[in-house]
Amino acid sequence: MKHSKRLALGVGAIAAASALVLTGCSTGGSSNGSDTDSGGLTPVKLQLQWFAQAQFAGYYAALDQGYYEDEGLDVEILEGGADIVPQDVLAAGDADYAISWVPKVLGSIEQGANITNVAQIFERSATTQISFTDKNITEPADLAGKNVGSWGYGNEWELFAGMQKDGVGLDDINLVQQAFDMNGFLAGDIDAAQAMTYNEYAQVLETTNPATGELYQPDELNVINWNDVGTAMLQDAIWADAGKLDDEDYADTTVKFIKASIKGWVYAKDNPEEAAAIVTASGSTLGESHQLWMTNEVNKLIWPSTNGVGLIDEDAWVRTVAIALGTQNETGATIITTEPPETAYSNEYVQKALDELKEDGVDTSGDDFEPIEVALNEGGN
Repeated sequence: MKHSKRLALGVGAIAAASALVLTGCSTGGSSNGSDTDSGGLTPVKLQLQWFAQAQFAGYYAALDQGYYEDEGLDVEILEGGADIVPQDVLAAGDADYAISWVPKVLGSIEQGANITNVAQIFERSATTQISFTDKNITEPADLAGKNVGSWGYGNEWELFAGMQKDGVGLDDINLVQQAFDMNGFLAGDIDAAQAMTYNEYAQVLETTNPATGELYQPDELNVINWNDVGTAMLQDAIWADAGKLDDEDYADTTVKFIKASIKGWVYAKDNPEEAAAIVTASGSTLGESHQLWMTNEVNKLIWPSTNGVGLIDEDAWVRTVAIALGTQNETGATIITTEPPETAYSNEYVQKALDELKEDGVDTSGDDFEPIEVALNEGGN
């Protein structure tokens, strides 16, 4: 399972590095909340939803800067991949925490996974539908009669919801199974393609326009942003084992893990170049300019934070659940068929982490955040 099938650049090379694991101190097993056999530190495994890249810069920065160790944690970051479903790894007890999109996990919860969203790190969605300006696609209604690309695998729901909101049914478009790159779009086979702001959109801008001999420019593209349309769904969150949260030690570890992770994201906000370099050093094969672009764009999804990084906004949660319940795919199925249980999310642990960070003088709202300017090079190098 991929959540946007990213890393079209060098996928083979990345796959070869997929076994790479970073550890804070020494490698330990999955923590039961009281196991401290790693030099006095509690071993913790974090399962990512994809390979090492700046989408996860805050966690790598927290590891690199010693924030996890400061909280008494020995964190091991497990890379994801095409065949890894983070919430399944967590539910099986093979990781202590996992990073995944809310709609995907809602489906897993309905199927029996007993896990809880304990920190909603991304406040905004990064999913867009992009097209060249000559296609005149500026809103979902314009997708009617067009070749519309989608990765599928749970990445399609914002697109489908946006279309249905504008009265465009799946029978009104030619739905194209989009490959895990932008080649079909660049070749003209796809009129409007899915693209994450921090990855595939950049891949287009890293490509030479054969008509001009220069890299494609933003003004050559139209972008449908689901945040603007009103069908954005919550994406990267930290998930914990709901059954273990009743254990005092695991609950305490959860607060510590969230606290250190938020500090990592604060570091990425304040030091995007350094954070990008940390991810590259972790084994990511993305090019230098692409990695920095990704760090900068991911920061925009987090900062400024309305209520403090990680706090789950009820309105955004309700909207995500409503879309999961009411939006149909090409088979007529929805993500979920009933309201998720109360255990699907909790602000208890992230609030404790935010309170401690505030006492430590850490700015968790980032009201003064300003993104940097990133110049993309050909191929993201």
